[in-house]
This record gives sequence, structure tokens and C-alpha cells, in this order.
Amino acid sequence: MKKVTKGQWNGYDTYILHSRELEVTLLPRLGNNVISIWDHVRQRDVLRRPEEGDLDFYLQKPYHFGIPLLIPPGRIRRGHFSYAGQEYQFDRNTANDNHIHGLHRTQAWCVSDIDEDEDGCAITTEFTTSDDPNWMRQFPVPLKMEMTLRLQGASLKQTFKISHLGDRPAPFGLGLHTWFLLDGEPDQWSLKLPVSGIYLSDEEIITTGETAPLGELEALNEGLSLQGTNFDTMLKIGNHPVQAELIRSDGYGLHYSADPAFFKHWVLYTKGEANQFLCIEPYTWLPDAPNSGLPDEETGLIDLQPGQSLELNVNLDMIYPTEQL
Repeated sequence: MKKVTKGQWNGYDTYILHSRELEVTLLPRLGNNVISIWDHVRQRDVLRRPEEGDLDFYLQKPYHFGIPLLIPPGRIRRGHFSYAGQEYQFDRNTANDNHIHGLHRTQAWCVSDIDEDEDGCAITTEFTTSDDPNWMRQFPVPLKMEMTLRLQGASLKQTFKISHLGDRPAPFGLGLHTWFLLDGEPDQWSLKLPVSGIYLSDEEIITTGETAPLGELEALNEGLSLQGTNFDTMLKIGNHPVQAELIRSDGYGLHYSADPAFFKHWVLYTKGEANQFLCIEPYTWLPDAPNSGLPDEETGLIDLQPGQSLELNVNLDMIYPTEQL
């Protein structure tokens, strides 16, 4: 069971990691997206996965399925900023001529390693931004990105390694737009998310860096029912652990955590009133961070130096009531 097999989605190769509990499907050649997690124990999809007929929509908006990468995450005002003497102009692809959700879309990643052992299995993929002229036109600093997925039982670990191949400092931010399914039963699910405040946004839905009290969302710190919630909300983690628990009324659910050295913010998104899914999105940087005027320790902007490599980790652990194991 602890193995990696190959499959296909719309003619593109997929790599499927297997354990007794989970089946995790990666689509390297279309954005390196984890497009599916199937839970064998509960016989259900954990993530919103694209159907075969969704190809056109996926190609247009790949961040609507699975665990897509946002590099960098969120909006950038007019798509423009300057950093260390370099001007950056991202494509204006959302309202008010702003940019949203970065340069990573459907780029092809290469599989560089597959590992299978008695404890679990893993796959490593890589992508170098200088191979993508459209990326370099907007972010003219070459980066090498590697991602390792390791599945061990009911636990999935994503490790990202980012290496700076250029000759000048560059600003870096990464986020994940993770689509967890609620199965049309938001009243059966609660979310525990330790946070300290809500980030305020201006009329263009760009965060200002200012925060407001949680108010009714204070319940997130103990467990908030998702019935009637309607999220497009950015939250400050502060001194809390970088972790979320999404739990169903029968005790089944998941624990989602990220590297506290880098991840400073959560975004919650339900695309209207919660029904089929809840996006729980860990971000390293505050959207529009390079234009904010705030210190890096507040925004989470990573000042990536020439020759530097950094490693970030995100973990997903399923939670089963004892009698289900």
C-alpha cells in the first residue's frame, strides 16, 4: 500500500501516493497541484477535486481545486512594486486593475525523485522560473522551486524548498488555497483556528495592515460552527500556533498546520455562505506586502538573498474517532 503509482487526468500524467488510509493525487504537469485526497477510512473526498469535464475551467482558474500554490498569494495593487532597485510589474488580472494570486498557474513541474519505504512514500518535483518567459517578464529574478510530498499513514507533509539563482535580493511570498469539503453539511462541521485579529481591507479588497478585534470570530479560538458563515476573511495568527482543526460532529476531521517560522496569516474563504467547502489558506506574506510600508516581521515578506535557499513545511493529518481505526 505504501507506494507511488501513475495515472492520468485529461491526458496529463498524475502520480498517486498510497497508504492504508489515504490516496493522494498530484498533477505535476499542470501546476503541481494536489488535485485529490481520497479517504479510504471514510470513503470520501477530502478536497474539492476537478472532474475530467472541468479542464477548461481548471486551465483558466487552477486555484479553484485541490491544494494550488499561490506565489505570491493575494492581491497586489496595480500589480506593481519595486524592491532592491528592481521594478516588478505583474499582469493586472482582477478588479481595479490589480493583480491576484501570483504567477504560478499551470506551469509544468518535473518529477525528480520517488521514494517508497516501509513507513510511507514520497515524490519530489521541481520547477525553475527561468524556464518560463511569462514568469520572468513579471518577476525577473530566477528561482528554483522544489516540492516534496510525503504520505505516511494518515499524514501528508508538503515540503517546499526555494533557491535563489539570481544576483540581487528578491521579495518572496507563498500561500496555499486549500479546498476542504464540507459535503453540503456545514452545520456538522466546526473550525478551531487560533488567531489574534482580523486584517482590515480597503475598498479594493487589499489589506491595509491594520487589524480589528475578532468580535464574533473570537469563537474560532475554541471552535466555531460553520453553519451560516460567509468567509472571505484574512486573519492574523500573532503568537498563536499555526494550526487549524476542522472537525465533524462525529469526531472525524483533520488537523492542518504550517511552519511557524514563515507562515504569519490565515485566509478563510467559503465563496458565499458555507455549504460545499471551506478554503483554509496559510500565507507567508500579507497581500501587497512590498507596497505596504510595514516591516517584514509584520507582513511576512521573505527577503530572499542571492544564493539563499529556504525550506517551508505544511502538514495535513487526518483525525479519526478511535472506533474507526
